[in-house]
Amino acid sequence: MHTLRKNRPLRRIVLASAATVSGMVLLLSLKPHTTPAVVGAASSPAPSSSSSTTSGTTGSDGSSGSAATGTQTLTGDSVQTRWGPVQVRVTLEDGKLTDVTAVTYPQENPRDQQINAYAIPQLTREALTAQSADIDTVSGATYTSDGYRESLQSALDSASR
Repeated sequence: MHTLRKNRPLRRIVLASAATVSGMVLLLSLKPHTTPAVVGAASSPAPSSSSSTTSGTTGSDGSSGSAATGTQTLTGDSVQTRWGPVQVRVTLEDGKLTDVTAVTYPQENPRDQQINAYAIPQLTREALTAQSADIDTVSGATYTSDGYRESLQSALDSASR
């Protein structure tokens, strides 16, 4: 007689559930054998270990306070994150944030490169729009976002000194 008889519905339920769970586990455990191509990796800035702060043109009295006119280029502190250091450089023109460049960020492995190729441009757009370090975290790049925000804030703080 057949093992899945109609008078044993519990056995059918158990076997069907076990087959479904086994199939789902197999599907979820599949990983690609090759690393996906990183979009924008060629246009990413090269990492730098520089942590110096440089100032451009300052006010007529030689101060670099918040009322300074002209262009200032400032490099924020290097912030150590779980996956590596993050550091940004900002350009201020007449006190307005005009450019933010990630100088150093994690890119040791293909996954770091993939995450940051997506996250860094998004963080830069957010910073330029907000004109401050009060920007949202990029989903999937929490550590990079936190380091970026801290480094950006340190650069902006040094501009107001």
